[in-house]
Amino acid sequence: MRIAVAGTGYVGLSLAVLLAQHNDVVAVDVVPQKVELLNARKSPIVDAEIESYLAADASGERPLSLSATTDGAAAYGSAELVVIATPTNYDPQRNFFDTTYVEQVIDLVLEVNPQAVMVIKSTVPVGYTKGLCERYPQGRFLFSPEFLREGRALYDNLHPSRIIVGVPSESAFEVELQAAARKFAELLQQGALDEDVPSLIMRATEAEAVKLFSNTYLALRVAYFNELDTYAGVRGLDASQIIEGVCLDPRIGSHYNNPSFGYGGYCLPKDTKQLLANYDHVPQNLIEAIVDANRTRKDYIADEVLARVMSLVYEGVPNPVVGVYRLTMKSGSDNFRASSVQGIMKRVKGKGVPVLVYEPTLDDADFFGSEVTHDLADFKRRADVIVANRWSEELNDVTAKVYTRDLFKRD
Repeated sequence: MRIAVAGTGYVGLSLAVLLAQHNDVVAVDVVPQKVELLNARKSPIVDAEIESYLAADASGERPLSLSATTDGAAAYGSAELVVIATPTNYDPQRNFFDTTYVEQVIDLVLEVNPQAVMVIKSTVPVGYTKGLCERYPQGRFLFSPEFLREGRALYDNLHPSRIIVGVPSESAFEVELQAAARKFAELLQQGALDEDVPSLIMRATEAEAVKLFSNTYLALRVAYFNELDTYAGVRGLDASQIIEGVCLDPRIGSHYNNPSFGYGGYCLPKDTKQLLANYDHVPQNLIEAIVDANRTRKDYIADEVLARVMSLVYEGVPNPVVGVYRLTMKSGSDNFRASSVQGIMKRVKGKGVPVLVYEPTLDDADFFGSEVTHDLADFKRRADVIVANRWSEELNDVTAKVYTRDLFKRD
């Protein structure tokens, strides 16, 4: 099948590689440098499996039928299927996702190839696909939520927890789209390494809700263990022992229980806010509490860091510097969009404390007014307090300076 994938972030690029194992795939991006890297079989993002698959293709070990281009019209014009994986950032002014980039792709596809089926992989508000059918009655739309981790996107597509494809019942092409949905699910299963992956075909609106409720539950779990950790910290208790005892209950389990500075990354902050916005005129307490809990956690962490700074001032250290070790949310990732440590930075800097950032993946020498260094030894020497959302063995020689809530030294 001829497939075009719009967007080469974690979602789009992992899908392009997955599908290119058995189909002719063209990846489309507006950034020429990313296109050049892909055509040279180099990944523009940090993802071990994507890098491995591209290298294996370059060596001829594992061939992929994959090319990349900035010419969306040409790619969409010859495609039977267009997968849309463009960014949908949360717009705080509108209290909704900004779906501008999704609609730009839709407009171009309808102009050059109105018969193509469009699969929306971008995260959207509940009811969005229904609205598309009303706005573009000539369009053929499916919605398929993704459940990927930053830095492990292709791995999660190769070993999917489930495959879900949503069909809008409002579409004039519903019968045709039911068949297209089953075909797309088959393509994802064909590319996966696991067999018999649970697959669900449902209405598009329910599929949109699955995505937002899934990520909000994950945020709830992060917030829960963070609030447990906050309680232990204030009461002088050992949070790791409490968590270990709680998680031995098989109904709770020991997964996703490591405290942090708050949930962050590209998905959880925006998806929880979007779900809360979708609750307009619907009774709720929990969803709003999840959003509020993340803000409260960052306030607490920032206060703890500032207390360390003040202790140094009382000890005679003039103008202590807070060092931020990595902006990224997770190990093995180069993505630091909406990372929780940025919220800590803002609060600390708001009190007039200078901040130094160590982030080797950032080319700029400045990050929102804070100096960035790539010299780890210099960073350790200059920083009086080092905040690290996730521990690294690189910090073993400066443990006395480090503030982290990474109790189990894992994501």
